[in-house]
Formats: sequence, structure tokens, C-alpha cells
Amino acid sequence: MASKVTPLYAETRILLNLWALDDAPVAKSNFVPSGKAYKAALEELAADGAISKEKIRGYDRYAVTKDGEHTLADGLLNDEFGFTGSIIGAKTANAVIKWFRQNASVQASEHQAPSQEETSASKSNSQSPISTYDAFATTVFKTYDQLNQDYNLDDLVPIYRIRRAIGDRLSRQQFNEWLLEIQANDRVQLMGGDLPNVTPDQLEDSFAIPGGGTRFYVKRL
Repeated sequence: MASKVTPLYAETRILLNLWALDDAPVAKSNFVPSGKAYKAALEELAADGAISKEKIRGYDRYAVTKDGEHTLADGLLNDEFGFTGSIIGAKTANAVIKWFRQNASVQASEHQAPSQEETSASKSNSQSPISTYDAFATTVFKTYDQLNQDYNLDDLVPIYRIRRAIGDRLSRQQFNEWLLEIQANDRVQLMGGDLPNVTPDQLEDSFAIPGGGTRFYVKRL
């Protein structure tokens, strides 16, 4: 009797197949095995933000997001995941080898040298709380300038990056209120537009204005 395809197995296989395609975004026929379990897994991954979907010339095209890479890592390292002898082939095996080779190198690098954004966030979180508007404005502009320089953001700095860099030095609500006040004082402009391959957590850490949509970027005036 054939082994039952579990959600863990289906999602991990889909993510691995898609990740291994260097020419993503691609059509689902290129990476989704046939079967109801895989169809349901694709829909779940898209809903969770692990896979991005966009219309290209009228057809859906898919790509693995950063969250999807984490989900893939969790799946491959899960003790309950394992390839069945009747399904795995050379293509899948080589994709696994490629994933472990690449990610072993990346993880070693990350352990040796934290990213600039992580270092900035760590430093901010270790500092004292922000209790006044003036202190907040000073911190926002300093963080804005640093991120803009480090990541070549062309004066459009994602709000989620600033929020994360400041960390828990003040509440989310206070961050929102004072950021609006900085805009009201004509010192910055909060801008919408598109945030490529935005993940649910990045969307949450952006800025939703009641009745006015979501703002993704800060532009200093």
C-alpha cells in the first residue's frame, strides 16, 4: 500500500521542488506533484506567505519567500519527515544536496557574523526605553540614515525595518502615534506602493492607517 502523503510531506516536497528551480517564479506544473494533497499544500503555503504568487502574462507564477525557506528548513529537519522509496529520484536527491550545501554555508556565516540589521536591532534592544517624542524622532532619523546607507535603499526605507531596528524600546502603538506625528510635522512622508514579496510579518510591521491603506516606506523630507 502506498504511503499516505501528509501535509508535512507535501509542503516540504513542494517547497524543495520550487526552491531548486533557479528560474523562479514558475508555473505550478513545474514543481507541484499531482494529487489532492499537493494541491491543498500549495494553497496552504500561499496563504501562509511561504510561497508568493503573481500574475505574469495572465498566468499564476510562484516563488519561495524568505518565510518559505524557513518552512523548508523546518520540514527537512523534522524527525517525522522522510522520503518514500517509491517517490524520491535523482532530481529530488540532488535538490536536497544543493539545499544542505548552500544553507550549511549560510548558517555558518550567520553564526560567525550577524547581519547589519540584526546587529542594529540587538544594539537598540539593549538600550534604554524611548519615552519622549523628541527621543523617538532622533532615533528614527538615525536608524533611517543607517539603513538607507547600509542597504542602498534610495531614500525609501521600509517601515518594518525601522520598527524592528528600534525593537521593544517603546510600544507598537506609541511607535505608530509618534511616526504619524513626525509626518504631521512635515519631516517625513509615509508612502504606500509595493513591497516586493512581502511576508505576513513584514506586512504586520508596516503601518496600517485606518481608512487610508497600508504604508510601507518612510521618505525623509
